[in-house]
Amino acid sequence: MTPETESATPDEAHSPRRHVPHPAEELCQPAVQLYATAVREGGIPGSEAAPALCLRRLGLLRPDPYDGSRLLPVPAATTLAELLRPLAHDVSRRLTASTALINALAPLETSAPPSTGAGDTPDPGITVLSGKPAIQSSIAEARRGVKEHILTLHPGSKRPALLLEEARRSSVPLLQRGVSIRHLYQHSARYNPNLKHYVEQLPYEGLQIRTMEQTVERLFIFDRAAAYIATNSRRDAALRITHPALVRYLIHVYDVLWAGATPFCQPLRTALPDTPVTAVQLSIARLLAEGHVDDDVARKMGISVRTCRSHIAKLMQTLGATSRTHLGALLVRSGITRANPSKSLT
Repeated sequence: MTPETESATPDEAHSPRRHVPHPAEELCQPAVQLYATAVREGGIPGSEAAPALCLRRLGLLRPDPYDGSRLLPVPAATTLAELLRPLAHDVSRRLTASTALINALAPLETSAPPSTGAGDTPDPGITVLSGKPAIQSSIAEARRGVKEHILTLHPGSKRPALLLEEARRSSVPLLQRGVSIRHLYQHSARYNPNLKHYVEQLPYEGLQIRTMEQTVERLFIFDRAAAYIATNSRRDAALRITHPALVRYLIHVYDVLWAGATPFCQPLRTALPDTPVTAVQLSIARLLAEGHVDDDVARKMGISVRTCRSHIAKLMQTLGATSRTHLGALLVRSGITRANPSKSLT
């Protein structure tokens, strides 16, 4: 959402209770008060929404399906998830592109010419780590020195029991001394019994876990001091980033992804309102509409190709598609891959 200023329509401009223009991503005070009234009373007359148009533009009010003259409040968390979805996808695409550039350029680091002067030294803010032992050693050192928070992002759903047990043992003393730990996983990780056991064995307030439908490559951030990014799918090469501006940027990216994710303690919606498909099928449909093949869809969703194709088959059956080409046409026509799905899916 861009910080453009809202402008009133001609009808709104002549309204006795005109909506005062303001940045599009903000709520004016009349809107906040009106939303509180709508929540308290279970809805408001549509005629009262004129001085708070930003409520409808941000999706916080919707028409009452049983009374066309009334508007109903939409939970703020639901609206936030919808508004953040395109932003989170954009962040994911940008990080994926950054990882691709890193993969292409990191091997050239070893063939760079030697320094020729005091002003020609390598940038100490980014260090290439080669080999899993070197990566693990550096991360362990950063973990020992952490004082405030650890942020982690994990793609896929496979979390070996041994690895999680090691993480649990190292996390206990950190949590006990007040360090906060946040983990981001994909939705598919919710069904991993090892992760459930990990959560049960760490009943500390400082531990928070959320899941989201798609993530990028593995990421670790320790305080505002260091971040680690895997540079390939084998995870035997990584970048250690200590440049303050880059670390701040990665923390900001993480917070955007976190805001759009679902807390681990809350159940996922198995079906979406006004659509005949499940939430997982909707995510797969979006990726198919973007032109991704089955293998890419499965990888982005953190599931196996077999499971992915099973969901696609159910999606075809639900929409009445006779072929994959027909499915693509139906997805476009139905509008379910847009941020606000169409209610007409016939």
